[in-house]
Amino acid sequence: MYQQPPRRRRNFAPFVIAVILAGAMIVGLRLYVESRGPDRAAGDSGRGAGRCDGEKTTLAVAASPEKAGLLREMADRYSGREVGGRCAEVVVRNVASGGAMLALARGWDERADGPRPDVWSPASSGWITLLQQRAAAADTGSLVAAENPSIIKTPLVVAMPKPMAEALGWPGRKLGWSDLLELSTGSWAGHGHPEWGAFRLGKTNPNFSTSGLNATIGAYFAATGLSGDLTEKNVADAKTRDFVRGVERSIVHYGDTTLTFLSNLQRADDAGAGLGYISAVAVEEKSVWDYNQGNPTGDPATLGKHAKPRVPLVAIYPKEGTLYSDNPYAVLTAPWVDDARRAVAADFLAYLRAAKQQDHFAEFAFRSHDGKAGKLITEANGLLPSEPRKTLDPPAPNVLDKVLAGWADLRKPANVLMVMDVSGSMGASVPGTGKSKLDLAKQAASNALSQFGPHDTVGLWMFSTQRDGPKDYLQLVPMGTTGAGRIKDLRARIDGLTPDGGTGLYDTVLAAYRHVLGRHEDGAINAVVFLTDGKNEDTNSPSLENLLPDLRAEPGRESVRMFTIAYGQDADLSVLRRISEATDAAAYDSREPGGIDQVFTAVISNF
Repeated sequence: MYQQPPRRRRNFAPFVIAVILAGAMIVGLRLYVESRGPDRAAGDSGRGAGRCDGEKTTLAVAASPEKAGLLREMADRYSGREVGGRCAEVVVRNVASGGAMLALARGWDERADGPRPDVWSPASSGWITLLQQRAAAADTGSLVAAENPSIIKTPLVVAMPKPMAEALGWPGRKLGWSDLLELSTGSWAGHGHPEWGAFRLGKTNPNFSTSGLNATIGAYFAATGLSGDLTEKNVADAKTRDFVRGVERSIVHYGDTTLTFLSNLQRADDAGAGLGYISAVAVEEKSVWDYNQGNPTGDPATLGKHAKPRVPLVAIYPKEGTLYSDNPYAVLTAPWVDDARRAVAADFLAYLRAAKQQDHFAEFAFRSHDGKAGKLITEANGLLPSEPRKTLDPPAPNVLDKVLAGWADLRKPANVLMVMDVSGSMGASVPGTGKSKLDLAKQAASNALSQFGPHDTVGLWMFSTQRDGPKDYLQLVPMGTTGAGRIKDLRARIDGLTPDGGTGLYDTVLAAYRHVLGRHEDGAINAVVFLTDGKNEDTNSPSLENLLPDLRAEPGRESVRMFTIAYGQDADLSVLRRISEATDAAAYDSREPGGIDQVFTAVISNF
């Protein structure tokens, strides 16, 4: 008879130990998560889901481009904490300082300007000053309070390729706007480097960009020798105007952001021609560090994705003094900003000014909200922690308004051909507008004409296919000096455009480039503004690979810059970008047709 063997006694020790360890891990993980609270690791996804329940308050923040990416990271870590018994969420939108100021001044139309903000953080308090000046002139209530604390700071500098700066005596010799003016009237030959050619300065449009605004103010201060109390009389002084005009005449072109210059410089550096594109560009200090990391956008998401430049930039702190971009935090006094949003705004401000977030800003070469330099502000990084030794007091609102008005008269003139696509696809309707793509483009082009001044030269072409015999393009208004009569004629011709035909893109690009090149004006910004909604459809035209070499100027030689606009979903932005980059210009994305008005304004800001 079979007998069952005696049962072995089971050992429960490993099981008990496993249970204890699992419990400890769960408790430990819970304590860890709870201890992190709103300061989760940057890699933690989502917006704090599960950290608070119930009603939600969403705070909309409009932030200047150079810090928007960092603020978005911090907003993601912050969102989900409880404020006033409600779950807080912060959404950050990238909005250029000048564009936001203009939008707020006219009342912020969400159809044209995008979602309205509850908090505005431009790069500089100068934009708030301008907004208050515009509100006072229009006798409308200001949307911004008198006091707006700083989040972080970074001073305006003149970035220069290191070999060029060293040829001028950097870092030991103090340099400034007066030195740049002297350089602009000669060439690098006087400093032992004839191979570098003429001195070329990059500077953004002060109506749109903080670095351009602060650089313009700095030039006026340098001309007068003052560091504060600039008056309208100082701005109007003939010697001051001559100085500022001299600085502006060395400009390659203007622009709505410094990224155009830094991106073009990076491409030139990649090709081993970093010293041939530009000699100096007015930027913020932290942008020098960004560029030297191979990340001219300053976006944390793209850091490390491109090699560092062969020729780094260094920062020149103008000896006449400079201004800080103080990145104010302005909670709007608008009726849509209710008490719940104000509570979140105050809490988010405290969060941003706390030590942990200030340290994180410093990891991207920002200075603290009180101006303290972090560990990245070193000579090895092209930055000088002991600078700036002299800072300037921003001018009063009425004086700042006169500075901008003076700049409009003293800036480098433009010699521009506008080229408009009138192919059949431009007749397509844009949902929700009751208008066609061409209708919206005509309206945007007509509005943008007001940005040209009496010293500028402007012409107009249209194109599709076979508009003038075998030619795909047709001249509507010859290039000539602007005035009331010419602007009226340009607007009338634009208003009469009708859609028909295909897209003769490449032939027209080359013809427009050669047309302006043949009418090249020394001392002017020679350029083409080229809008299209499609791809090349002319099989008899040159290929893109054959076209691009014909658009490239010899190193050190001024040429014609092609500023292109990709309009509508069928536009080939990648092709237009290659065309613009071949001429050291920029391509603009308006594939959402409703935004063409803003895009056209940004394009014309290059002049």
